Amino acid sequence: MSKTVALHTLGCKLNFSETTAIGRLLENDGFEKREFEEMADLYVINTCSVTDNADKECRQLVRRIQKRAPEAMVVITGCYAQLKPTEIASIPGVNLVLGAAEKFNIASHLKELSKNDPAKICSCDIEEVNVFTPSHSIKERTRIFLKVQDGCDYNCSFCTIPMARGKSRSDRIEKVLENVEEIASGGAKEIVLTGINLGDFGKGFSGGKKHEENFFDLIKVLDTEAPIERFRISSIEPNLLSNEMIEFVSNSQKFMPHFHIPLQSGNNKTLADMRRRYKRELYAEKVSLIKQLMPHACIGVDVIVGFPGETDEDFADTATVIESLDVSYLHVFTYSERDNTHALSLGPVVPIHTRNERNKILRNISYRKMQAFTEQHIGQTRKVLFESVNKNGMMEGYSDNYIKITAPYKKEWENEVVEWVL
Repeated sequence: MSKTVALHTLGCKLNFSETTAIGRLLENDGFEKREFEEMADLYVINTCSVTDNADKECRQLVRRIQKRAPEAMVVITGCYAQLKPTEIASIPGVNLVLGAAEKFNIASHLKELSKNDPAKICSCDIEEVNVFTPSHSIKERTRIFLKVQDGCDYNCSFCTIPMARGKSRSDRIEKVLENVEEIASGGAKEIVLTGINLGDFGKGFSGGKKHEENFFDLIKVLDTEAPIERFRISSIEPNLLSNEMIEFVSNSQKFMPHFHIPLQSGNNKTLADMRRRYKRELYAEKVSLIKQLMPHACIGVDVIVGFPGETDEDFADTATVIESLDVSYLHVFTYSERDNTHALSLGPVVPIHTRNERNKILRNISYRKMQAFTEQHIGQTRKVLFESVNKNGMMEGYSDNYIKITAPYKKEWENEVVEWVL
């Protein structure tokens, strides 16, 4: 009798790639994949814990599974599972909680699991998590997310990621190249390099030896040796994005003119309170250089609003700085309190309604920025990679500089790079 599994991802691109890897492990163990809304024998939820909403969403998903398939097994893994395993184990319907070191050992843990047993927790101290496990999506999207780095050695005052994922560690360049070759053999045209702190690539040990590589080394090798048409660099810290990297991307045929650079605040006092490793002046310099070398480049920005101690004047600083920067879109996060973070000791606390108002203001700026960026390129011919999904007779794709294109569906355009007049 076949076993069925349905998987669901909360959170980042890195989580998406890891969920796919977990799915492949289970398929190799005899499971057949189902959609998450379908009936299955096993449900796996890969969680995030960056915001309060991710925790709540996990609980809601478990309740939905209980209603739909009360006899099914439920496994929770990911960041929330590492940070609060006991809390998750107390959720009715959860059978197994896997921490950071155990998520890729899921098949062996399932063999020892019974539906009627109390929820089992398989976790360890995050200090013991020091192994890098590569993962990538395959045959699910035109753009493949490839994890090349994990963990973080930074201590930003608002963030629980180091507690959830451990120290910074990464793959070897030769192994990344092997994974890229495997992905390319499956027909994918674009790879997004992902990590928790991607610019920190190179840290770690193999065979007892410390890696002597860095992120710039990686992109240079991929540019010359990788059999893939397009690469994107996912989120990279401004202090780790060197001028040499920017210049390299500007001359590359494979690395797309698209950067996502976290700012978090445009106020230097707030940046210091956040324990960020740069000032807004450095950020502005990076944006200026990108636009000088690549006027057509798309630049995305992460911003947090409502951080403890952020006054109206501090927020106005952020809004003014973002307005002045030649960036293309924002990802706006409303600050939410996280256990065991330094930010909890800071103040005064910004009221929730004020946080939400600030979020709206920045989202409006983001909308205007993206509209202006798109309009700048109307009439230009750019290379668009179309995805393999027919949505009511339409299909979507992204230009090299990340402008979303919607066009009438054509089978021959699936997973193909097409010259497109914007």
